[in-house]
Amino acid sequence: MTAPANTVNRYSVTKAVREDLSDIIYNITPEDTPFMSNIGRGKASNTYFEWQTDALAAANGDNAQVDGDDAPNDARAPTSRFGNYTQIMRKVVGVSGTAEAVDKAGIKGQLAYEMSKASAELKRDMEVRLVGAKSAVAGNSTTARQTAGFGAFLVTNQDKAGDGVDPTFSGGTDGFPNAPYTGGTDRAFTETILKNVMQKVWAEGGSLDMVMVGPKQKTVASTFAGIAEVRKEISGEQQATIIGAADVYVGDFGAVTFVPNRFMPADLAYVVDPEYAEVAYLRDFKTNDLAKTGDSDRKMILVEFGLKVKTEKAHGVARDLL
Repeated sequence: MTAPANTVNRYSVTKAVREDLSDIIYNITPEDTPFMSNIGRGKASNTYFEWQTDALAAANGDNAQVDGDDAPNDARAPTSRFGNYTQIMRKVVGVSGTAEAVDKAGIKGQLAYEMSKASAELKRDMEVRLVGAKSAVAGNSTTARQTAGFGAFLVTNQDKAGDGVDPTFSGGTDGFPNAPYTGGTDRAFTETILKNVMQKVWAEGGSLDMVMVGPKQKTVASTFAGIAEVRKEISGEQQATIIGAADVYVGDFGAVTFVPNRFMPADLAYVVDPEYAEVAYLRDFKTNDLAKTGDSDRKMILVEFGLKVKTEKAHGVARDLL
């Protein structure tokens, strides 16, 4: 049908129609940081911070002594001394006076909205660094300090390709990670690899709590035979101690919870005991007003932090995964 002549329709009143713009701004960018949320939170008092680790002597079933014998001192191994550097991360936001003043859809204050985004972005940056395997950088007046990631500390309890090269430390067997792991030949993530890492962690005395994997390895792990068919629920009166939990895997040395992490390197799977890792803050999150040099307001949010792996023997890693 054709409309009668001179009918006023939607197309002839275009200039008079108000725009229909929602007051909700949709953003599905992930903000969750499972590694940082599960491990501890501590304090650093210097840009290079250190801690000590120790271990008992190997168990010896042949510890048999002659009746009436003298008692010489046993050889005692010294503690090991590890360290890491803090890293400064920041986000800077600038908003003009006009952008703040105009009527906006979905936003009351442009500067406050941009700072909220910057805060979430900063935490995502931290998570990427923390779950990575990069070594530390001491820095100088022209080079930024960098904190070593979790994977750079893990040596004892690992399953890797035969041609992979372990990370190194500044003191040989201790100090800070000064060279990252060099990848070997890629291989598929298998239940056998996971069991091997879990066995090593258990043998060293670690508590098998969680396995943290990226999205690719999570889909592989979901096919493992040890994935529990019955999910465990946390009642309202109990506090959930693992954040971001998904499947429960039941193995020979106990049950662990798979925690997917969008920011994990695709070629790694971590066995994590959250009690023995923490983010150490030299300067906690702080927002500062920057100098006003024109018709704009500028703010900076900054944090200085480093990763403390209290003892790497409490954790494990599967490397070189396809």
